Amino acid sequence: MSIIYEICRSVLDFFDKYRVIIDAADVLLLIVIVAYIMYQVYKLMRRSGNMAIFKGILTIIVVWLLVSQVFKMRFVGPILDKVVSGSFIVLVILFQNEIRHFLMAIGSSGGWRKFYKFFDRKNTGSSTNSVYDPVVKACVSMAKSNTGALIVIQQEMDLARQIESGDVFNADISERLIENIFFKNSPLHDGAMIIVDKKIVAAGCTLPIAHNAPIPKELGLRHRSGLGMSMETDALVIIVSEERGSITVAHNSKLNLDISSTDLEEILSGKRNV
Repeated sequence: MSIIYEICRSVLDFFDKYRVIIDAADVLLLIVIVAYIMYQVYKLMRRSGNMAIFKGILTIIVVWLLVSQVFKMRFVGPILDKVVSGSFIVLVILFQNEIRHFLMAIGSSGGWRKFYKFFDRKNTGSSTNSVYDPVVKACVSMAKSNTGALIVIQQEMDLARQIESGDVFNADISERLIENIFFKNSPLHDGAMIIVDKKIVAAGCTLPIAHNAPIPKELGLRHRSGLGMSMETDALVIIVSEERGSITVAHNSKLNLDISSTDLEEILSGKRNV
């Protein structure tokens, strides 16, 4: 017992001795966390076209800090305290999609993917390349013939709602099948194809459209649908432009325009982050 007591005493003495350093690290960590969260919120609001709302919320927070925390006004301060505390639930309801995407962006970041791959080595490697080779070849072929296509590859987030909006089936990934689905006279060519667990599970699916996102005017509905899907889910979306004959990848609310077949192959195999 005396040994345990001495160990505990030594630990407490250590923390007391370096309390100033620990407190400084605590403050620094808090600043970093708050700055990171604010930066992510800023990016989400900017992508979704809600910058005016973000500025309004930021203004209210600054006014509340000045009135309630700095000047400590006795009459206005308590009123603002109740307004701010009650508005938290309202903000969660109004921005539930943005909050979901914020959490999704953290969970699907490059660092976490490396962590997952470390424990899931059986599913990576040459087998992944061979499975998605037909997708790459089909996209290159369709780009050359100016055939529009929209291909969604599920990641961590379930896409059951989008799958149910189209024709559901279960087929192996095939270059010929992909090209036939997006052939101009095909009844499914206007919708999106969804791939889950290296299987084509649906085609002719409807995707959410990014109405307020600032994207180039020359990009059409396919690009807005692909971007909208990447804003609401963590899916990887491949867009083949019918007008431009180019390949674009949408992921994490970002469009990667005019990528090459090599880039697409590296993205699908996990060798390159989007």
